[in-house]
Amino acid sequence: MAVNKKDYYEVLGVSKNASQDEIKKAYRKLAHKYHPDKGGGDEARFKEVNEAYQVLSDSQKRAQYDQFGHAGFSGQGGPGGFDYSGYSGQAGGFDFSDIFSGGFSDIFDQFFTGQNQAKQSRPKGADLETTIEITLKEAAFGTEKFIDVYKKDTCSECKGTGVASGSKLVNCDKCQGTGQIKSQKRTILGVINQVIICPKCQGEGKIPEKPCSSCGGSGRVRKSKKLKVKIPGGVDTGSVIKLSGEGEAAPRGGIAGDLFINIIVKNDPVFKREGDNLIKEVDLSFSDAALGTNIRLSTLDGKIDLKIPAGTQAGKIFKIVGKGVKHLHGSGSGDLLVKVNILTPTRLSSEQKELFLKLKEVEKKKGFWPF
Repeated sequence: MAVNKKDYYEVLGVSKNASQDEIKKAYRKLAHKYHPDKGGGDEARFKEVNEAYQVLSDSQKRAQYDQFGHAGFSGQGGPGGFDYSGYSGQAGGFDFSDIFSGGFSDIFDQFFTGQNQAKQSRPKGADLETTIEITLKEAAFGTEKFIDVYKKDTCSECKGTGVASGSKLVNCDKCQGTGQIKSQKRTILGVINQVIICPKCQGEGKIPEKPCSSCGGSGRVRKSKKLKVKIPGGVDTGSVIKLSGEGEAAPRGGIAGDLFINIIVKNDPVFKREGDNLIKEVDLSFSDAALGTNIRLSTLDGKIDLKIPAGTQAGKIFKIVGKGVKHLHGSGSGDLLVKVNILTPTRLSSEQKELFLKLKEVEKKKGFWPF
């Protein structure tokens, strides 16, 4: 029985004609909200959001999803969204399942050549996915992290061959060393000779005479591996880092899968990020704003002096070039935008009150100062 999955656009809360930028922003927001390491996080929703983003952020996968929906990724759907998986029987002595499970080009190839050649390719290990949470400073300038990944890795006892010490590889008794199993099927187009990869030796044609005792002949064992991850400056929530070959090992010397690392950037208490720019707010007194001053300002990579000119207004923004986040693609960095807030005192000393009263008298006589 098929499991009804939510529409990927609904999962991310975007429309079907949403831009890639809108999809990315929606993913960042939801990934941060549902991250399982956060208080109130939801691992199931987090995985659901990640799955939706992996499809909709890829133009080719998105086009396939828009045309076939979830069936386009389950192997059960066909053009037009029709599910052919229910056609498992035969009609008139012909087996229709081959027509609906394969492409039409494969059918004609089979019909005219009389056989379906098994594709010989080295087996590939499974891809893995994990998440790293980093600070804004680490995202801005880059960092290195160590992670532990528990996975199927190459057996150190047999070096991935699956063969016990002192033993050897012999011909597979199921396919007699060919790596293929042949069969015939009657279809509406006639009798088709099928050739499939042998399930016992996975197309290798060889199996261990005596399997390795550590891995049982698979060439793989589950173990934890510590990896160093280099995170470039400029990443943001939603960025994905790929470590080729660090997924699960393949059976008996095949190609290892890849490890995909999802990045989550924690909120910073001082700086707000907008693209590669940073925004920071500073508070000034009336006197400093009116008379001007110099302030010592903290940035992500140290302190700088900022000159506040006389007559600075509330909401004024000073741009400090190059003090933002590194550009992920290309050179240079964003800017630091310093926004000024002018504080109104809530408690005045008698001396301060007296000075404000004098100022008020001056304003009455000469009018409010011009801007």
